Amino acid sequence: MLYPELFKQLEAVRWNMDTDIPWDKFDASKLTDDQARTIKMNAITEWSALPATEMFLRDNKDDSDFSAFMSVWFFEEQKHSLVLMEYLRRFRPDMVPTEAELHEVRFEFDPAPALETLMLHFCGEIRLNHWYRRAAEWHTEPVIKAIYETLSRDEARHGGAYLRYMKRAMSKFGDEAKAAFAKVGVLMASARRTAQALHPTNLHVNAKLFPRDTIQSRLPDPEWLERWLDKQIQFDSVWENKVVERILHNMSLLMERSFASVQELNRFRKELTQRLAQAAQQAQGGDATPQAI
Repeated sequence: MLYPELFKQLEAVRWNMDTDIPWDKFDASKLTDDQARTIKMNAITEWSALPATEMFLRDNKDDSDFSAFMSVWFFEEQKHSLVLMEYLRRFRPDMVPTEAELHEVRFEFDPAPALETLMLHFCGEIRLNHWYRRAAEWHTEPVIKAIYETLSRDEARHGGAYLRYMKRAMSKFGDEAKAAFAKVGVLMASARRTAQALHPTNLHVNAKLFPRDTIQSRLPDPEWLERWLDKQIQFDSVWENKVVERILHNMSLLMERSFASVQELNRFRKELTQRLAQAAQQAQGGDATPQAI
């Protein structure tokens, strides 16, 4: 089991909200209304770890190890929401999210393949690490800069933990796991080709609630994310390339095969798809060679 070891590792570097955040360094002159609003939106977005955890527990009922790890991930993600709200409570109480605003992002996600969801959230942690690093650079107020730097390190550690579970899945499920990871990896590393940010909180997850079935669509300001990325923290092509590089680097380590581009990863995905189809036909006694998709 991975949970006992991951618990110890994350426990050893866990930060204290009272003593590790430099609250006494606050400089009111360096916090604008627009910045405070973005902090509120991020606090609500982090609260969506609640429905994500409910999804993980539902879709991983046969995996007690991973489900136990959710206790750590959920705690730390909700702590992210809490520290952002504490910042607002201390310095901009008019911006603290209401309970109703927080509850609005708690809704049921449709069931999805567990392996694909695992990879989706691994990529999400990589992306969020980079978003928060850029946010820390954009903000000028010392306390919120320190908070975003702290959160970015947490997200990197969470990505590392997910990677451990992905390696374990490959040892259990072989090409099936590899194909799921490659499929989602291609999607999440192709953000430059999409009109919206590719992150779990910005993907449609409940067909019955469409179009209000993304976390971002249920925020008080549904247009906030794109504005935050494009106009405020200016998450440009340079930063997007950093995300893509980290995804490809980790896929290369995971698959023990070098991927210098999304196209190379996609070719590998097609190889896996064909291999799985051939194996399925052989199991059924067929001998035709399927075409790659």
